[in-house]
Amino acid sequence: QVQLVESGGGLVQAGGSLRLSCAASGRTFSTYPMGWFRQAPGKEREFVAAITWNGGGTNYADSVKGRFTISRDNAKNTVYLQMNSLKPEDTAVYYCAAKATGVVRFSYAVDYWGKGTLVTVSS
Repeated sequence: QVQLVESGGGLVQAGGSLRLSCAASGRTFSTYPMGWFRQAPGKEREFVAAITWNGGGTNYADSVKGRFTISRDNAKNTVYLQMNSLKPEDTAVYYCAAKATGVVRFSYAVDYWGKGTLVTVSS
């Protein structure tokens, strides 16, 4: 069992930066691929970024490529999402996700979810 708790959301102006954190419980965190999804009001949850269990591989949605960076610190059981050059369309609730095996890419295949943290980008 893995429990995920996100933090770091808030209100930021367009062009600004935020860093989200996801603290995980459970001894097996270091073996889990991790990722971030987001859900804007009235829209479906969408993939944002993913990272392999050892941090050796990452993947990003086209909409955030070059602006967002996912990373992890297995010693701290934490995964991060550094978000730069934020745009109003990045406004959403951001969810941390974990998957026991495979890769994090599709929301229906995620094994564990956090409760989310709200990011609001003003224009």
